[in-house]
Amino acid sequence: MSEIEVTYLGRHWRLHDAGGSSRPMERRSGTVSPYFRGSLTALGTALMRAAHGRLEPRPLIDDPWGDRLVPEEVRAAYRETALSKLGARGCDRNRGPDEVLDAFLAASRGYPNVIMRARHTEDALRQAVHQGIRQYVIIGAGFDSFALRAPAFANGVSVVEIDQPSTQALKRQRIAECGVAPPRALHFVAADLTEGGLERALAHGAYQSSRPAFFSWLGVTMFLTRAANLSTLQAIARLAAPGSELMFTYFNDAIFRSAPDSFRQWNESNRAAGEPFLSGFVPDLLREDLRQAGWELLQDLSEPQLFEGFAPKMSNPMTPLEYSRIAHARII
Repeated sequence: MSEIEVTYLGRHWRLHDAGGSSRPMERRSGTVSPYFRGSLTALGTALMRAAHGRLEPRPLIDDPWGDRLVPEEVRAAYRETALSKLGARGCDRNRGPDEVLDAFLAASRGYPNVIMRARHTEDALRQAVHQGIRQYVIIGAGFDSFALRAPAFANGVSVVEIDQPSTQALKRQRIAECGVAPPRALHFVAADLTEGGLERALAHGAYQSSRPAFFSWLGVTMFLTRAANLSTLQAIARLAAPGSELMFTYFNDAIFRSAPDSFRQWNESNRAAGEPFLSGFVPDLLREDLRQAGWELLQDLSEPQLFEGFAPKMSNPMTPLEYSRIAHARII
């Protein structure tokens, strides 16, 4: 029986094939699993999207798949973390473990970004499909459930998910354990995105470079160096047909220089888990950065600006990050 080793929540896990069991094991000192850079965030964001559907009467995105795709052992580890973070707030322990977990996830710094970027991207994708695009390429897909949710507007759209082999192995295992067959329109393309694997991935038969596509690249750029980000933008542009679009999130580079305590502590926690924030873009220079990579900037919004558009649709307030942004671009 084969096994997949992953690292998240500061712990090392070994997960078996479908039908097997999963168990934690000691993390090896000084090592980080080869699991893709977004390992912790991929699992956390899936849980956040699921929690949002329970906490918000009018959710921006209704995604129950997070609860199904994330292994129960991971959920249990998150529950332990949530309870430990409560500290003296013992009254909160009167809530059930899952309620505590949902509240913990909703209080995360990244929660507003996870929810709003998903809705904003899918709104833009809907418009792109209306204009004739029939390919959706998710770079660093993690546990994204778009193809499993199958919105009505996506009928006839080919979905290509690109990510590390171990990530996709775990995701496919979880889909099988849910007793669900992957949609025919969903294509898994395994690639090492840190070593030039993106271009090889886009050469896969599931992606047709002669046809325009909508690319999403969410929650990734801040974990990569500037050089890696620019290289990725150029790689997509080289293999994207005219009319193709890209949505991606990034941090304002100024946050790395000012480094307030809240950001520094968050990044120290990420670094301990092997996933530090590394770089951002300068908003005033983004248009030129994109132009040199082959893209035309269509829109660049800060998280507070994004929140202004969605706030009237929500019952529960969120606190957006000032330095988090989302950009929409099109091939020149």
